Amino acid sequence: MSGTSVSPASVLGRTCRAEWTRLWTVRGTWWFALVAAVAMVGLGLIAGNDAAGDVVPPVGEPAWVAPSIAALPTQLALLALALTAVTSDYATAGIVPTLQWTPRRTTLFVARVVVAVGTATVLGMLLAIACGAAAFSMASDILVLPLDEGLDVVGTVGIVFAAGAALAAGLGFVLRSTAGALIAVFLLMLLLPLVLPQFSYEWMLDLASALPGTGAMFLLTGESIGEDMTRTSAIVTMVAWAVGALALGWLRMVRDDANR
Repeated sequence: MSGTSVSPASVLGRTCRAEWTRLWTVRGTWWFALVAAVAMVGLGLIAGNDAAGDVVPPVGEPAWVAPSIAALPTQLALLALALTAVTSDYATAGIVPTLQWTPRRTTLFVARVVVAVGTATVLGMLLAIACGAAAFSMASDILVLPLDEGLDVVGTVGIVFAAGAALAAGLGFVLRSTAGALIAVFLLMLLLPLVLPQFSYEWMLDLASALPGTGAMFLLTGESIGEDMTRTSAIVTMVAWAVGALALGWLRMVRDDANR
């Protein structure tokens, strides 16, 4: 009996399609997307309404300021989407039949990361556009929507959401616990970058500047802890955390028992 070999690329493509189907047949995915949409568009409407009602209207100000600020809290919903795409299988023990269906663990790892991170990133960029449009719709005679600034803001949101979602997915593979991974993401991306700079200890400031959430804050709002932070250093910081988390997640995926 002769068999036909299947190329790794073909297996990866099939696995990505299966992961895409699995992602959008889970109710939690739609809830996270809905929360992100409501938050992003809602904050855009609020920002536009505030601009329209300002005593001194900010005439000529770009509406793209709204998604830059709104993306900071909204990212948590989409990072949770990427994270639960990884951890839900461990919570239900579904990882066992999943690996029986796709025994090549690295292939499954890559497919799950690509689908989860790609989905969170694209949704974040689309919502950034919607947020800017919402702000503009509330004060179209005051705000403007320049294309060049829009491309810059949407691209920056894409970078932040891609790195953050990759970090969340990596932590999901490492911890295999939805609650634990969510707490870790919340601490690294939002709480610690805001709390640590409130203390006067130099080592706390150094620690805060090395966190991925600090890089995200700088890229989205321009606020920095240290004077030496740049766009490049912020991106490098976020990418380093994301790559490190994914590397650790891949190691645990290929070396440890799936059901432990």
